[in-house]
Amino acid sequence: MVDIQNEPDSRDVPLEKVGIKGLKYPVHVLDRDRKIQNTTASVNLYVNLPRHFKGTHMSRFIEVFHSHREKLSMPHFLDMLEEIRLSLDAARAFGEMTFPFFIEKKAPVSGQSAMMSYECSFEGTVSGCGGQGVLSPVAERSTFYVSVAAPVQTVCPCSKAISDYGAHNQRGMVRVKLELGPFFWIEDMVALIESCASSAVYTLLKREDEKYVTETAYDNPKFVEDMVRDVLLAIPQLGAFPWYSVEAENFESIHNHSAFAYAEYPPGIQKGDIC
Repeated sequence: MVDIQNEPDSRDVPLEKVGIKGLKYPVHVLDRDRKIQNTTASVNLYVNLPRHFKGTHMSRFIEVFHSHREKLSMPHFLDMLEEIRLSLDAARAFGEMTFPFFIEKKAPVSGQSAMMSYECSFEGTVSGCGGQGVLSPVAERSTFYVSVAAPVQTVCPCSKAISDYGAHNQRGMVRVKLELGPFFWIEDMVALIESCASSAVYTLLKREDEKYVTETAYDNPKFVEDMVRDVLLAIPQLGAFPWYSVEAENFESIHNHSAFAYAEYPPGIQKGDIC
């Protein structure tokens, strides 16, 4: 059959990224307590396209991803991208996979359990010389990032200091993004983030739990600036990562805007999004 994608293109315009976006797919990720967790990911996969190719073969992205769907732990994500790169005769391959990660969480006093969802993502790129060949365990150049976002509760220190009848509090979201170094469990990163908040957020709370959570948060007020600094300083507890960033957004309860803070380590080397 005619292969239109492989026909030459005369416009002399290379494309940085071509591929598939928004693929919804069931995948397996590592779970500290249950070994494997089944979840559903939203996936973007791309390769670069040289100026002399008319198009890429979209079906090959699905073929390769499907074959790796049950072994997409952090290091193996790059293996999947390298296979895509070689399959499509590309110099670079890019990928992003965003998925909900579920943790069974007990209320702090009653001990009642319910599932909490945390948004996580893997982002990677691999680069090589292009061309078909034997799949190498590590591409010539590769980058890989993991993001973990956790909802938190914060109480405003300023409001507490100036008010006679309490202080405003709100839910917020803290997101940590790391360049892969040592292995870590998503569950441990979630626990680290929550430990730096005024209080963690729960799916199920009885009255005794609600009392505990609100009083604990009131006794531990935090600005978004506090959240970011405390999380940034705590991350080395999980290992020596070459680069990481922390951002916090408070969905303010008394303002028509959010409060936001961001920092990274080492400072001043912000890594752009891959996809």
